[in-house]
Amino acid sequence: MSLWVIVPAYDEARGITATLDALAAQHDRAFTVLVVDNGSRDGTAAVVRAHDRGLDLRVIEEPVKGTGAAADTGMRHAIDAGATLLARTDADCLPAPGWTAALRAGFADGLQMVGGRLVPRTDEVRLRFWERRGLPAVVAVAAAFGRLRPSNRGPGLQGPYVMCAGCNLAITADLYLRSGGFPRTAIEDVHEDRALVNAVRRVGGRIGRRRDAVVAGSVRRVRAYGLVGTLGWYADHRHRPDVVDVR
Repeated sequence: MSLWVIVPAYDEARGITATLDALAAQHDRAFTVLVVDNGSRDGTAAVVRAHDRGLDLRVIEEPVKGTGAAADTGMRHAIDAGATLLARTDADCLPAPGWTAALRAGFADGLQMVGGRLVPRTDEVRLRFWERRGLPAVVAVAAAFGRLRPSNRGPGLQGPYVMCAGCNLAITADLYLRSGGFPRTAIEDVHEDRALVNAVRRVGGRIGRRRDAVVAGSVRRVRAYGLVGTLGWYADHRHRPDVVDVR
């Protein structure tokens, strides 16, 4: 089964090397990495092309700004190139060494869409106690609340809601196409990962989580928005900051 890892990137020249290094350190290296440069102005694509750690690494461009648009372009490009399994992480994240192996194990167990566990990065800044201990708890609460959220319930939605963060998910190519894929939207308009989960539920795709599929996510949004603001941001954009693309 051909696995591609899609990485949308916007102005990530300073940090994307760490993400690529984490992918190069995977125990299961049988995959292609596709970075989708989403109109970066800082030379992100050049940094990616210069990376030399033995990855099967490719770069394409998507000029329409938006994580949904960039991720969808990458997914469809990979499918056209023969991918049967699709994974996504983000350009400010560090997949743990067992990440791709865990996702592949999820597919082997019969899942068609796999979500993983999100933990805070510890290498960017010195984490405060509440960031180290509280952020995983907040993610757990958000996952539980997602099952009760009115927008995640209703006729036509099959099976329970399963939170699959955009930086830590995988899906079969067939299910991606049948569900319609990520909405081609900006991050400030729609949470495209939540939209994809519900689109998959409408067509009856089998979704599950693997705790051993671990990705460390950046805390820069929490630092910029504050805890309350971050919770509001992820709760249907009830908090709308002046600067969305924090770097």
